[in-house]
Amino acid sequence: MPFAVMDLGAAPPAWILAPFVVLLGAIAMGPLLTPKLWHERYHVFSVCMAAIVFVYYLVGRREAAPLAHSLQEYISFMALIGSLFVVTGGIHLGVAGEATPLRNAAFLAMGGLLANILGTTGAAMLLIRPWIRMNRYRITSFHIVFFIFIVANVGGCLTPVGDPPLFLGYLRGVPFFWTLTHLWPDWLTVVGLLLLVFYVLDTLNFRRAPRPVREKETARETFRLDGARNAFFVAVILGAVLLRGAGAPWGVPELIMAAAAWLAHRFTDQAIRDQNEFSFDPLKEVGWLFLGIFATLVPVIHTLSVHAGKFGHPTDLHYYFMTGSLSAFLDNAPTYLTFLTLALTLHQPPLHLLDPKDVAQFAANNPHTLAAISLGAVFFGACTYIGNGPNLLVKSIADAAKIRTPSFFGYILGYTLPILLPILLLAGWLFIR
Repeated sequence: MPFAVMDLGAAPPAWILAPFVVLLGAIAMGPLLTPKLWHERYHVFSVCMAAIVFVYYLVGRREAAPLAHSLQEYISFMALIGSLFVVTGGIHLGVAGEATPLRNAAFLAMGGLLANILGTTGAAMLLIRPWIRMNRYRITSFHIVFFIFIVANVGGCLTPVGDPPLFLGYLRGVPFFWTLTHLWPDWLTVVGLLLLVFYVLDTLNFRRAPRPVREKETARETFRLDGARNAFFVAVILGAVLLRGAGAPWGVPELIMAAAAWLAHRFTDQAIRDQNEFSFDPLKEVGWLFLGIFATLVPVIHTLSVHAGKFGHPTDLHYYFMTGSLSAFLDNAPTYLTFLTLALTLHQPPLHLLDPKDVAQFAANNPHTLAAISLGAVFFGACTYIGNGPNLLVKSIADAAKIRTPSFFGYILGYTLPILLPILLLAGWLFIR
């Protein structure tokens, strides 16, 4: 029985919330302050934080139900993320020729659309190296930043597959096509404005380039796609996601996703993966860290369920900015669940996060509130390198290619505050207020 529907008595003590806060703080600052130690020991740290919560619920409260439900969600989450990561690792996009500003804008627009099919992680990993090759003669930091803005974040808000917070909402009961039906005007506005700003900046950059570079960049541009048959496995994974929404027993969609990933990896030419510099290391990092996140989130949701009445009644715009402000500096997936829990609990009569019928009812009757939480999580994840998982992956690939990328604060001061934030404020004023 879902723990949110059970009578658990008193809320957990405040100290049991510390593992969640400490883990997210470590994820945010560990790679920046002690990168070597963090990359060697992040899995140990995550497991330790999760173990504290497990001991509290299993030994202190003798309640296994909330942990079991969280573990199920973790497996479903990793099945989707992992299968898409493996399958897209067997698809290589080769680019010949160079990119004009118009070609670049079209490429980013395509990446924003593709993020809804492959997920922001899959699309970013598939496209970042071709993006660098296309612009190799005049690439600057803003090319990397706008790639992060559009492909790794805001582009993926149209389907539950697009971004981890939306997939967690889908697992909780939000209908599959709810995001496409309700969020497309916001997506079109924000992506369109970002592309417009990028086009202006890239045009100025193009005009400053030496004439030989400009002549090369107006040459014919060609693309070559290797591993196209893996598109079949992508379709299988998306079909498994739809099966979940159609009421398939838990475990069946996850097994289909895992089988698709195994078959894709088994029959993909190793040369294609070598071209993509494919490695399981990023997936291992995501897996270990989200194990800790899913476990330490349990007492947070429990506490919010008990004390929701003390938060008053936030407006939809409040939800947008509260979710967004935390998503910018913490991982946006648990932030989404945290504020969705708050909104459900404040509903009259109260609804429960772990009851799919309640979540579906909330999505149908409170679309503006759910849109505010969803957009805050997805859009504001682009505000910093640590707001969403693909952001740091893209930066690390760019750094390895000897591209000068902004520092943590340079990213915020140079791009988030003057460009992204005004667009997100406008979107909130137009669609959420």
